[in-house]
Amino acid sequence: GATSGFGLAMAHRFAKDKARLILTGRRAERLEALVRELGDAGASVLGLAFDMRDHAALSGAVADLPEAFQAIDVLVNNAGLALGLEGAPEADLSDWEAMIDTNVKGLVRLTRAVLPGMVERGRGHIVNIGSIAGSYAYPGGNVYGATKAFVEQFSRNLLCDLVRTPLRVTNIEPGLAETEFSVVRCKGDEAQARKIYEGAAFIHAEDIAEAVRWAIQQPAHININRIEIMPVGQAAGALAIHRKG
Repeated sequence: GATSGFGLAMAHRFAKDKARLILTGRRAERLEALVRELGDAGASVLGLAFDMRDHAALSGAVADLPEAFQAIDVLVNNAGLALGLEGAPEADLSDWEAMIDTNVKGLVRLTRAVLPGMVERGRGHIVNIGSIAGSYAYPGGNVYGATKAFVEQFSRNLLCDLVRTPLRVTNIEPGLAETEFSVVRCKGDEAQARKIYEGAAFIHAEDIAEAVRWAIQQPAHININRIEIMPVGQAAGALAIHRKG
């Protein structure tokens, strides 16, 4: 997911490093504009427009990669979303399914499509963008937090399966971050999204891009398993207790 937020910041950061980039996104016009912008600046870029929930399109995009882009060294599983802030009894079931299809099924399918080539070449790094929501529960987090808990455990299990290879796996878990993510979660209500950040320090997309860059640039014998990042002023809250009376 390179058309906004963390993915957009990573695309610009890695382009500065002269990396060869494969950028994906479901918003074709935004993706085409980004590919043109980076290409005009001298980057080697391939854009693939598809929705992570479209399994056939995802598999086809990986299978049909041009030869120059087939040897993927780093996969950043960044595409993901949260929908809604309602509690579980009021939540829209279709929102839950969309989060599971994108954050879990899409991530798993793309990882599985890329992983055999990495193993065959004897090099590769899977970077999953999780969330502190996978570790710390909060009201309204319900299925979104559950999908990110899946990402955390999937990352750990990948490491177990790849322990006899040189491959690396990192799960990066951001806290409060100001990106278009919250506008999507609030279903286009920008005023509601802004309230989330009022009076608070927050993470910038560029901060996460730098964290990814740092993790993948470690020496080959080092694996950064997990990075949890919060802004100053954010901490895990106390357990919720309801008292009668």
